[in-house]
Parts: sequence; C-alpha cells; structure tokens
Amino acid sequence: MEGCLQAVVLVGGEGTRLRPLTYGTPKPMVPICGVPFLERTLSRLKYAGVDEAILAAGYLPAAIRHHLGDGSRLGMRLTYVIEDEPLGTAGALKNVADHIRGPFFVLNGDVLTSLDLSAMLAYHREKGGLGVLHLIRVEDPSAFGCVVHDADGRVTAFVEKPPRAEAPTDEINAGTYLLEPAVLDAVPAGRIVSIERETFPQLVAGPIPLYAYTTEDYWIDIGRPEHYLQAHRDILDGRLRLEPLADPQAHRGRMWLRGDLDLQQGVQPPAYLGDDVELAPGATVGPYAVVGDHARVGVEASVSNSVLWAGAVVEAGARVDGAILANNVRVGHGANVLTGTVVGHDAQIEADVVVPPHSRIVAEPAVAQT
Repeated sequence: MEGCLQAVVLVGGEGTRLRPLTYGTPKPMVPICGVPFLERTLSRLKYAGVDEAILAAGYLPAAIRHHLGDGSRLGMRLTYVIEDEPLGTAGALKNVADHIRGPFFVLNGDVLTSLDLSAMLAYHREKGGLGVLHLIRVEDPSAFGCVVHDADGRVTAFVEKPPRAEAPTDEINAGTYLLEPAVLDAVPAGRIVSIERETFPQLVAGPIPLYAYTTEDYWIDIGRPEHYLQAHRDILDGRLRLEPLADPQAHRGRMWLRGDLDLQQGVQPPAYLGDDVELAPGATVGPYAVVGDHARVGVEASVSNSVLWAGAVVEAGARVDGAILANNVRVGHGANVLTGTVVGHDAQIEADVVVPPHSRIVAEPAVAQT
C-alpha cells in the first residue's frame, strides 16, 4: 500500500435538525467561523496528503459545486456523485465504487474533529486488515453506536445505542473510517445500506479484521443547533484549533479579527469577527460571539453567545443572546432574540419584538415557530 490519496465525504443529508438554516444551505456548507464546514474538512484532508475527494451528495448539490468547483482552489481534485434517492452510509459508498482506486478515508459530513488523519493512515499501514474505525470515549454512550474490540484493536462487535447501564464500552463510532476497496464488495448495490448496522457487523464476522483507532481528540456532531453553537464556543476557548488551515485570521489574544478594522472598543473576547464588520457606537460583541462578513451591529445593540452569518444586521438597541442568525437576517430596533433561537436566511424580526427561547423563524412568513 503506497498511500491513501482519496477520500469520500458523505454530504447527502438534508440537515433537518438544523432547519431553518438548511432550507437554503446544505448542511456541509454551514459556516464554521465564516468558512463552510466542508471546505474546512477538505483542507484537513489536503493537509493529510489526500489529493482527491469524492463528494457523495444528494441535497442541494449545486450549492456545494458552486462554492467548491473542481477543487483546484484548495489544491485538490473533487468528484461529485449525486444520489437520486438516499442510499444510506454504505449505499452511498457503493454508489461511488467506480471512482475508488485504493484505500480511502470516509468522513461524515457533520463531524468536526481534531483527528490526525496522517496518524490514522500510519496505524492502518501498521495493522493491515480491511480498515480502521476512529473511536472516541464518551461519558454516556447510549445515544451512539458502541464498538467493542480486543487488546490488539481488532473489532469484535457493534452495539447500537445500548442503555447506559448495559453499554459494553464507552468507546463509540466517531464517523471517520479508513477502508480498503474490498469493503465495498460486501455492500449490495441499488438499495439503502447502513455501514454501521449492516456492513460492519457482517465484516466483523469474517476472517479479515477491522481495527479500532481510539483517540482523545476533540469531536462533535454539528448537526444540532446547540452543538453548532457549542462547537464555536469550543473553538473560541481553544479546545479545537482550526489550524493548519491557512486562515487569514489575525489572532489578538482570544479575539479573532479579519480585515483591518480596529474593534477593540466594544468587543468582549473571546469573539470572532469577519471581514467588513461594522460596529456602531455603543455596540457590544461578545463574549462568545461569531460575527460573519459584512454584518452590522447598531448603536447600543449587543450580540453574545451567538453565531451570525454573513450580512446579518442587528439594529439599534436590539439584543441577540444564544442564537443563530443565517445570512442577511435583520433584527429590528429594540428586539430581543433569546437563547436557542434559530433564524433562517433573509428573515426579518420586527422592532421591539421579544422572540421566545428556542424559536425557529423563517423568512416567509416572518413569525416565530416554537
């Protein structure tokens, strides 16, 4: 095995738990500190020596292709394979089998992690076998798939979402794999197949091993609003470093600024501010605020514990705390947007409105959905 230069990224999900953010944006294109999550994932792959990624897409693939193109901007080659109907995790891999030339990484399109992919490749080369599964330890494995292995790392069993008291291990499937092409021979074509529930258990029963690769890396599934906010909080706290991704960020303590604007006044770190952000007199941003490119925060307005996407506007006297605002959202004068609220693209919140916690707001009609 000379190397692993390919990866398959599973980007076909509709991101229903992130709605209304994903009504117009595919889940993999949701920004992490102003950069689409998928772009950050591809940069990690490139850094690990992967020069070709196959995107198994299904939902809003044109938006992905429009932003990433052929991958040349990232120094890699992208191949798009579109699913007409959802095929499941293993079915999606089978659907791209004609493009696979050798061992390949598989990454879920909603997992943010600090996993060292190069080290995982070295481990696979050392162990051999059909592949390697990345595992992490969690306090409560009942919401995940437990993976049981022996002292040598050989996987012996999979237990899906066991009751906490009955879990055989605290090690769970973390959604990154490194597989040999022979794995695809075990996947039937043309139907929905789950790699976790069907393919991996079938392979474990065979003669050629799968191996576990357990690390203490940072790991979070960003597919829920609360996890999406937590991921940004963790980044601002330094629990996850986005380097080495060649971001144009200038780091000033726990405040990240892009562009030339001096925003020391009114910014309470940790915070991230994108390009061309405008803070009016008396505005405050932070702590734990991520403000996207071209956003505006008005006179005496405040943004804290929140993520604002590009073009968001918070008018004078308004308050946003613990919320997510998508592109071009406008929060009216004196409005109050409370914890857990998610506001979809182009929505407008009227002046002096108090938006209840955990609301979902869409542009048409522009009303809170609790």
